[in-house]
Amino acid sequence: MSNQSISAGRVVLAGPMVMPSLSQPPVISIIINNYNYGRYLAAALDSALHQNDCTAEVIVVDDGSTDHSREVIARYGERIIPILKGNGGQASALNAGFARSSGEIILFLDADDVLLPETGRRVCAAFSANAGAAKVQYRMEIIDEAGIRTGQLKPPRHLPLPSGDLRKQVLSFPFDLTWMATSGNAFAARVLRQILPMPEAEYRILADFYLSHLTPLFGAVVFLDEVGAGYRVHRANHYEVAAAALNLDQVRQTIVYAQRTQGHIKHFAEQLGLSPPAAERSVSLLANRLVSLKFEPAQHPLAGDSVWRLFVLGILAARHRFDVSPALRLLFGSWFVATALAPTPCARWLAEWFLFPEKRGQFNQILRVLHGVQ
Repeated sequence: MSNQSISAGRVVLAGPMVMPSLSQPPVISIIINNYNYGRYLAAALDSALHQNDCTAEVIVVDDGSTDHSREVIARYGERIIPILKGNGGQASALNAGFARSSGEIILFLDADDVLLPETGRRVCAAFSANAGAAKVQYRMEIIDEAGIRTGQLKPPRHLPLPSGDLRKQVLSFPFDLTWMATSGNAFAARVLRQILPMPEAEYRILADFYLSHLTPLFGAVVFLDEVGAGYRVHRANHYEVAAAALNLDQVRQTIVYAQRTQGHIKHFAEQLGLSPPAAERSVSLLANRLVSLKFEPAQHPLAGDSVWRLFVLGILAARHRFDVSPALRLLFGSWFVATALAPTPCARWLAEWFLFPEKRGQFNQILRVLHGVQ
C-alpha cells in the first residue's frame, strides 16, 4: 500500500506493511489466564486441549488464586504448561504466559470462556492465507454460568468487525472500531514481541484494550465471520454483566483506560514513523464522556469537560467518521444533540440505547442495513 494521508487529523501512513510468512503449519500457543475461576477452568482447559487438526501448546497462568484452581491445574499433568505466580493482574498473567510460549500464533483465553473445537484450525488457516496479518478476530456466542449457549452473539450480527489495513482508522478514531474481548482474538507472536510486556500496573484488568488497539499498527486484521468462542456472562465478570443497564463506574473505567491507551498508541505510532493519533475524534469515547459528565459530574474523571464542549466535539467527530455511511454519521450527531439537551430520564434512555444493543430492539435491523451488513 502506498503512503497516504487524510485531512481529518492529518494521519500519515509511512509506507507499506512488512509481510513475513508463517511456517507450515504454524504452531499456536493457547494461553489461559486464571484468577479464582476454578469452577470454570476445566472447561477452558478442555476446550484448548481438544482443538481439531491444530498443533497447539496449552499454557495456563494462575495469577495467585485462593480457590481450588491449582488443584484443577494439577489434574492435567504434562498435557499443559502451568505457570503459578502471585497475584499481579491480567496484564501480568498475559506477560508471563507469552514469555513462556513458543508458538507463532498466540491465543489468549480467559479462564471463564471456552474455545470451539475448530477455532485453532481456522485461525491457523487465516494466518497462513494472510501473510503479515497482526491478528485474527472472530465472533463469540454468549454462554451462561452453566455453559449453556444463549444464541446471543458478541458483537451482534448488525455490527461488522473491521478487517484489513486499519492504521488510518486506529489513528483517526481509535476507540470507535468494534474489537473483540480477549478470547475473541488470535495474535501473531512477532507483533506481540513489539508491544509486550505491557504495563502491568496500568492494565490489571482490560488488558485486551491495550492489545486490540496497538496490534493493528503492525499488520492487517483478519475477521472470521463465525463463532470461535463461548463468552461466559456471570456475576463475577469484571466488566460486563448480563443486565443491559447503565453502570457509571464502568463508563468512567472506559474513559480512564482509553486515555491510557491513547498514550501508548501515540508512542508506538512515533516508533513506526506514523502521525500521532487524532485528538477528540472518537465518537464512542466522547459519548462515554458525555454520559459520565451528564449524570455524575462530581465523579467525572476528566477536568475541563463540559456538556456543551462534548456536544460540539461529538458532532464534529461524527462528521469525520469516513468509514461509515452518511446516515450513520447523521445518527451519531443526532444522538449527541439529543443526549446533551434531554432531561435526565430521557438522557438515561438514550445512553443505554447507545451503549447496549439489547436496548434497541428492532432498530438493530435498521442499523444492520446502515452498516451494509447482508
